[in-house]
Amino acid sequence: MEAILIDRDYVPDGRGGIALAENEEALLCRALFCLCCRRGSFPFLPELGSRLWQLKGRSREQITSLAAAYAAEAVEPLGLLVQGVTLLHDGADALRLDIQLQRAGQIRHVEVEL
Repeated sequence: MEAILIDRDYVPDGRGGIALAENEEALLCRALFCLCCRRGSFPFLPELGSRLWQLKGRSREQITSLAAAYAAEAVEPLGLLVQGVTLLHDGADALRLDIQLQRAGQIRHVEVEL
């Protein structure tokens, strides 16, 4: 089981706890966590996270090419492959990416805002 994240915050379960996901949904929640947290920010797990935060301020071409590599690096330990990355919004204050992840022949989309 994995805690569910929406907009970088845990979802309450209505009983004072945190909503949990199971099976494939849990894997996507773990992938979202790995994509959102900064790589190297956990001292005992320096390989956890991504370098997607480094994309801010880059050109659209650099963002799309580097985002795929950074995302692949983050989700590879989970057995997921990155099939593509689409830049949804490139504003002064936010960067939103749609990351297409593949596992066992199924493609799932995860949206990440940086």
